[in-house]
Amino acid sequence: MNYLNLLILFLPAIGWGLMPLAIASVKNSNVYNQIVGTVVAAFLFAVIVMLIAHPALNWPLFLFSVLAGACWVVGQVGQYISYSRISVSATMPISTGLQLIGVPLVGVIAFHEWQTTQSKLWGFFGIIVLIIGVIFTSRSDEGTSEGGSKNQWGTLILLILTTFGYIASSSIPKALQGSSISIFFGETVGMMISVFIYTLVTGNLKAWAQKTTVLSGSAGILYGIANLAYIYSIGPWGVNTAFVVSQLCVVISTLGGLIFLHEKKSKRGLIYTLIGLVLIVIGAFLTTVIQ
Repeated sequence: MNYLNLLILFLPAIGWGLMPLAIASVKNSNVYNQIVGTVVAAFLFAVIVMLIAHPALNWPLFLFSVLAGACWVVGQVGQYISYSRISVSATMPISTGLQLIGVPLVGVIAFHEWQTTQSKLWGFFGIIVLIIGVIFTSRSDEGTSEGGSKNQWGTLILLILTTFGYIASSSIPKALQGSSISIFFGETVGMMISVFIYTLVTGNLKAWAQKTTVLSGSAGILYGIANLAYIYSIGPWGVNTAFVVSQLCVVISTLGGLIFLHEKKSKRGLIYTLIGLVLIVIGAFLTTVIQ
């Protein structure tokens, strides 16, 4: 067994799992600081990798990658807003579960995956398990910061709508033929453009020069390392294994929010969250590995 490849396989889960904790640990930051800091750091990381690797880059590949990056920002902004509304430990299981439902469905409809009857049965059963898992993790926890039906349902609707951005961002690269590093670079360019427009339209251009934005850049570095590790792991491990293991980030971020960020839940809320996590992990394996 190549232990280095095994270590790299788990880097995406670690990096993406630590991203929410890195963002939440920056005091007095808002969603504009968080998204600008993340995107700028990821872009600089991508530029450095491009200068080292010198991969081929063509206009169609670049433009579609830019579109994927812009879609990613929609999903990430929704996630960052939700952290402050219902906490990291409540946001991540819901967001991850919705992505695990959406991305396989796009694969079936647009890319004709799950071609056998058996794979369709296991896949759709896995999606049902994921839906149940999301329902458990989205249960209102009265008496805590995430409780209250208005706050809970409003944020759930926000997550559902913005998760379409994540789903598009994950699906577009499947249709592209070219260097993974080039795709990653194009995505970060799209991220930079869309975040600039977002801060311009909302009147928050000042976020580009604030200290909390710089501190939020740690999340961008984590994102860049995780994304490149994921791209590399597809080679020795295959898409299915790399994708499933990367989704373990939800366990790290959710438990990390409870342990390190001291996010409070009632006993009932904690039980719901843990049951939902287990179901999401099981559903992820059913929709990807058992095919």
